[in-house]
This record gives sequence, C-alpha cells and structure tokens, in this order.
Amino acid sequence: MTPQELKQTLSSGLLSFPVTDFDKNGDFAPRTYIERLEWLAPYGASALFAAGGTGEFFSLVPGEFTDVVRTAVETCRGKVPILAGAGGPTRTAIAFAKEAERVGAQGILLLPHYLTEASQEGVAAHVEAVCKAVSIGVVVYNRGACKLQPEALERLADRCPNLIGFKDGLGDIELMVSIRRRLGDRFTYLGGLPTAEVYAAAYKALGVPVYSSAVFNFIPKTAVEFYRAVVEDDHETTGRLLDQFFLPYLQIRNRRAGYAVSIVKAGARLVGRDAGPVRAPLTDLTEDECAQLDVLIKALGPQ
Repeated sequence: MTPQELKQTLSSGLLSFPVTDFDKNGDFAPRTYIERLEWLAPYGASALFAAGGTGEFFSLVPGEFTDVVRTAVETCRGKVPILAGAGGPTRTAIAFAKEAERVGAQGILLLPHYLTEASQEGVAAHVEAVCKAVSIGVVVYNRGACKLQPEALERLADRCPNLIGFKDGLGDIELMVSIRRRLGDRFTYLGGLPTAEVYAAAYKALGVPVYSSAVFNFIPKTAVEFYRAVVEDDHETTGRLLDQFFLPYLQIRNRRAGYAVSIVKAGARLVGRDAGPVRAPLTDLTEDECAQLDVLIKALGPQ
C-alpha cells in the first residue's frame, strides 16, 4: 500500500486501536491477540493501529513490539491495513518505524516524543527524520509534547511526501481549524481524543469526520452503530448512546489518570475477551468500577 493509498483508506470509516494482550505474568500473549484481531476484523474498521496508545506502546520493549506488529500484520493480511505506533526520542522512534515497515505494517502512527519539551523547529525535525527513514505512510499524532502549529506542518508537508495524516489529541478547536484551513486536503485528518465518540459530531463539523474508537475493542457493534449515526447526522441515535453509555462511561474513565487504557481492557475482560492486566505505571479498574462498567455494557445488548 502506497502512502497515498493509505491516505485514501484513512479518509473514511471507523478506525480503532486493539489492546495488546498480556498473560498473567505480564508477557505478550499472541494467541489471544490473534483471536481478538480475528473477532474485530469482520466489523469493518478501515484500519487498525497495532501497538498504539491503547495498545500500550509506551510499555513495550523492542522485541515485544516486533512480535505485536508482526502478529497483527499476519493475522489481518488481506482484511484490514495495520498501522504501527512509533514514538520516543528520534533515534528510538526511527528504529521502531523501520522495524514496523520491515515486518509489513502499511503505515506508522508517530506518537509524541514524550518528556522533553522542544521548539517547533525541533519537533518538526523529529517528525521529518522519522518520515525520511521509511517509505510507508506516516500519521503524526498532535498530543502531549508534540504540539505542531500550522506553519511547521506546512513545511513538513512540503518536505515529507509520505506524511499523509494528522491526528489531533489536543482538542484545541482554534488550532484544529487553523490547521485544517491552511493544509486543506494535503492530509487526512483524524480525531484522536480519548473516547473520541464524545467529540465526533463537533469534529465532523470542523471537517474531521474520521476518528479512532477505543470502545471498538469490546462493544464493536455499538461503536459502528455510533459512527454510522454520526455520518448520517442521526442525532437521535448519537444522543441516545451518549446518554446511555458514553457519558456514564466517562464518569468511570475520568476517576484516575491512565484509565483511558485501563477501562478498555476492563471492558474486553467483561465481554469474554480478556487481554490481561495493564502494565505499570497504569493501574487496573477496581472491582466496583468494573461492576459499574458491566452494567453499562449489558444495557447495550449483544455485540
């Protein structure tokens, strides 16, 4: 898949991040990961992001990363494209990106460089170095320490033909509008705030109709139903699901930092698709919180 073909694929449809399966010892569990991907693939996501944020990229060592991405590529070949997460310091991000390309990923989601703050010139140089290290398409994730402005993105667009996507995880509407107006159709634009469904209608109005769904991991039928309702401006359905599930879900998710990942793994376990615990420094939901989540899931009906 060429970068432009990937751009076209990402321009419509629902995207998702499969959680990464760990066994009781906290090691990667390929068997259940394969079963997870095989279960999710038929629901029709346009692309899946292996070892992304919800997939706990930040807790994987290089060998595990290779195993996760290779497993996803081999399992989903001919069914759905796989983009792999890559992040951290520039040379580390390059190493992850090149490894993902080597094992067959169709694209890269470039996650933030984490702790160190940097100038626009420095962040742009980081993104450019990763793009030039691979030939596959790259989507940059504007979140955390990566806060690219329109001017820097415009320069990157000129220098990096394979930089084909921009994913927003900041929720800065003024910035998003400025980027969208300045870059036009040069990028495909993705909504990337945690529990993106809550922001989906607003982002569609901004010209960002595509988003990634974390809840697709455990309520795929509902995730697709909600996405279709957004596309069709079916406000009755989106309003019902926001009230019935997503807003109460946020009340649980917002109780602790890091729960945006933990609650997804809890949901997977509750629907019989256990992916094991999260790794430190994240913490799992309490039994009481899991019970509250279980009530919300069961109210949605079979998935």
